[in-house]
Amino acid sequence: MRALGRNLLAEYLGCDPKVLNDLERVKGCMLEAASHCRATVLGSSFHYFTPQGVSGVVVIAESHIAIHTWPEYEYAAVDIFTCGVEVDPWAAFHHLKLSLDSKECSVREIVRGEVSHLEGWLSRKTV
Repeated sequence: MRALGRNLLAEYLGCDPKVLNDLERVKGCMLEAASHCRATVLGSSFHYFTPQGVSGVVVIAESHIAIHTWPEYEYAAVDIFTCGVEVDPWAAFHHLKLSLDSKECSVREIVRGEVSHLEGWLSRKTV
């Protein structure tokens, strides 16, 4: 099956709360994850919440990698969306597991933009 993109929805449990609450560390982990999956970084935006938690996104030419952390629950939710065949979202997933010091994680992969479905849609479309 050919698809336009792959989307990993990851949950990291038992993470180091100090890491999850450190904006610069989270940002560094995310930029490194983008590098590990061979993505082209276009920019990033991160925000620290008071009293705790970080949210952020790394915009890549191939889509994005986003994170939301809850240090008080030792939990991070991550969305890794990549397009094309050169980028490996699983490399980013594994890098974040290590860099967030996650003790347990779960992940679902969703295929986005299945080409045969899109071609079928276009062939049925009337002008």
